[in-house]
Amino acid sequence: MNREEMKARTKTYANRIVKLCSALPGNWIAQTLGRQLLRSGTSVGANYRAVCRAKSDSDFINKLRIVEEECDESLFWMELLVDNHFIKLPRLTGLMKEADEILAIVVSSAKTARSSLNA
Repeated sequence: MNREEMKARTKTYANRIVKLCSALPGNWIAQTLGRQLLRSGTSVGANYRAVCRAKSDSDFINKLRIVEEECDESLFWMELLVDNHFIKLPRLTGLMKEADEILAIVVSSAKTARSSLNA
């Protein structure tokens, strides 16, 4: 997957997060968890764009780590929404799978970049 495809993929992920958060119940707990998910989930795409503008190999790796953290955090908030019965797991299965796949790609890219930097 090239950078442009990954940019598109993370943007699509962010848009799916936006739609999910807009459909959450209006109570304050669901909305609070939703805001956290909205921040971390949309941050994945925004920070991946920053990865594409990295100024050095070290900067590239550091920015990838931010994407990794934000993606993992978005999974955490989705898990909490399910655990607390604000949304049913089947509705999130596809989105959580996408987060896992993005996370795996980012982790693999970071490992490759670190290996190249240390070679």
